[in-house]
Amino acid sequence: MDDRIETTAEAAEAEALPRMYEVHADPGDCADPDCMPDRMKAPVDTKSPSQWAYERLILYIRNFEQQLDGEHEVAMGFAGAEAGVLRIEGMGYFEPDIITFYGRDANGVRTQLIQHVSQLNVMLRALPKPSEDAPANRIGFRLAADLEET
Repeated sequence: MDDRIETTAEAAEAEALPRMYEVHADPGDCADPDCMPDRMKAPVDTKSPSQWAYERLILYIRNFEQQLDGEHEVAMGFAGAEAGVLRIEGMGYFEPDIITFYGRDANGVRTQLIQHVSQLNVMLRALPKPSEDAPANRIGFRLAADLEET
């Protein structure tokens, strides 16, 4: 028996299958639920909050990267914190409720942010790639490919 107390809204949300709905000005952007990997279409109660947050963030990052030109990379701004902007180099989760972001800050210093899923509040940003000679790093596509393989 689960002794956890939930609001009516939380209980209804927990029973629902995951849905993704978006509308974009550019019809070429992914607004179709078919963009979700099959493993994300599982019932909500089969995964921890951290795994759900991790997988959904990957989709948002990948979709954001699809809109970037070859001169920009995705970075993440953290609202309400002094963490600033993090150029994303990796992401992970620790069940049941922790999300971890790895990368570099604006000064190139290695950075790791560990955040509880209830505090998750991020903004995706397009930053110029650090080296003109190197191709843009596309972390979202690598993370999404990992979702498809596992």
